[in-house]
Amino acid sequence: MLTEDPKKRIVQRINRNFLDILILRLIQAEPMWGYKIIKKTKRLFGIKIRHGTLYPLLNSLEVEGYARSEKTTKGGRVRKVYEITPKGIQLVDAYYDLLKEQLEKLDIKEA
Repeated sequence: MLTEDPKKRIVQRINRNFLDILILRLIQAEPMWGYKIIKKTKRLFGIKIRHGTLYPLLNSLEVEGYARSEKTTKGGRVRKVYEITPKGIQLVDAYYDLLKEQLEKLDIKEA
C-alpha cells in the first residue's frame, strides 16, 4: 500500500497532465469563474494554477467548444462564469471510460 505522499504525488501528476479535464470536471460540478477555479484546484488537488496558465486554457476550451462563458455581475463586480458544454461532457465521459478500460485490463504480462 502506498503512503500518503506517493498517492498525492501521483494524483498531482495526473491532474497536471490532464488539467483541461480537471477544469471541465470542476465546471461540470458547478459553473464558476477563474479565481474560484484557482482556489478549488489548490484546495481539492493541491495544484496551484497561475492566471497565465488558466485563462489561456479556458479560452482554448471555449474555442474548441468544451466550455462556454457568460459575464455576470455580482456585488458590483463583473465575472466571467464558465460552464461545461455537452461536447465537454462527452470529453470528460471519454476520459472516465478510458481510465476504467485501462484499470480493468488483464495483467500486462499476458499481452
